[in-house]
Amino acid sequence: MKIVFVLVLMVLIGCKNSDKDSNIEMRTISTSFDDKVLNNKNSHTKRFNIEKDLLLVQFDCKTDVDDLHSIAALATLLTDTTYSKLKYHAVAGTYGIQDGLYVPPNTLFQLVFDDNWTDAHDDVILAIEKVKVKVKSTLLEKGDIWIAEAGQSDFTARIVKAIQLDLPKVNTLQRIHVVQHSDWNEQTTTPKSLDFVKTNSNYHKIEDGNFVGNGTPGFQDAEYTDWKGKIDNPQVIKIWQHAIDLSNTYNGKDGRYNNKTVAAGGLDFSDLSEVCWILDIQDIKDVDDFFKLYSN
Repeated sequence: MKIVFVLVLMVLIGCKNSDKDSNIEMRTISTSFDDKVLNNKNSHTKRFNIEKDLLLVQFDCKTDVDDLHSIAALATLLTDTTYSKLKYHAVAGTYGIQDGLYVPPNTLFQLVFDDNWTDAHDDVILAIEKVKVKVKSTLLEKGDIWIAEAGQSDFTARIVKAIQLDLPKVNTLQRIHVVQHSDWNEQTTTPKSLDFVKTNSNYHKIEDGNFVGNGTPGFQDAEYTDWKGKIDNPQVIKIWQHAIDLSNTYNGKDGRYNNKTVAAGGLDFSDLSEVCWILDIQDIKDVDDFFKLYSN
């Protein structure tokens, strides 16, 4: 689709020192733009449609253990009846070019997501094919894709490219929405992949979920240790306990990143800020607020 704009250019003539008034020449130029240029990738006018859209939550799991807490927090959120119809899929191992060892999350993924997750660490080619099938199905049913980047954008770039090859008529700038909260995640994405995602999807960079008071929930608190006393659901308690046990096993071990909040016994599920943004959850300030709203 081509849209013609009429651009009125004001060209200032005779701007050197002079007593004469400046003359303004009005020119009309007709320019054709591809409709993709019209897409404002930083706008958030479109909202997640729980009836049609698909939420992809992609965890790098390398080399910070905060992803494990984020998975447990996502499981907690999903127990709310508001999201009983939510269409979602989780992906493990969506890392970029960062150094450090992987944090094996498979037992936690299986506990939380059963068979509704994909292992990109074990076989990235197979993972792309599996996720592509889900993405294509949603797009063909007129739904959009919303990707919470709990990690880097390398995997996302490959998914978008695959969709453009298989469904060339789909405008990925309008139909695939990517949400990132971390500067570090952007810096450890392969530069070409990050540029591709930013120019071929509806890319949103939101404020960092590690901090309170910046416009997104602050989901990192080293002093929040009484999580078990806030949760009534036995299965959610089991999930959190397993996430914390795994975190303690791998945090700072064998050169992995040492998350000081986790080491202090606190909670860090900062990546969930992206899911909150996608689902338009605006009434959460911090970790305590989260458990008050979603622990029962």
